Amino acid sequence: MTGDLVGREAGQTTVYLAQSGGHRLVRDRMDRADIEVDVYHQERAEAARIAGLVRQHLLEQLPGLVAGGALVLDVAEISSPRYYPDEASREHMYGAEVAVFFVED
Repeated sequence: MTGDLVGREAGQTTVYLAQSGGHRLVRDRMDRADIEVDVYHQERAEAARIAGLVRQHLLEQLPGLVAGGALVLDVAEISSPRYYPDEASREHMYGAEVAVFFVED
């Protein structure tokens, strides 16, 4: 998770991840974390392309991986990449959200 955008300069290509929610699905067995994905780029088409690559990676490559003592069981799309120009900087930004289902490894 990126945490925040402090120190980021407008115009820098950035993929920002932040937990937006989630809940325990099965007590002591399985959790769900909802993750927001924001992709910034100077060019709108490139922001869209990168957002698509991130989406593909999360949905197709993340399931089955072990990270930080957690096994990712599955990833579900909550919302696909959509254009949200940044209100402050007016940069091109595509945002999406996924649900990550995991258990302790």
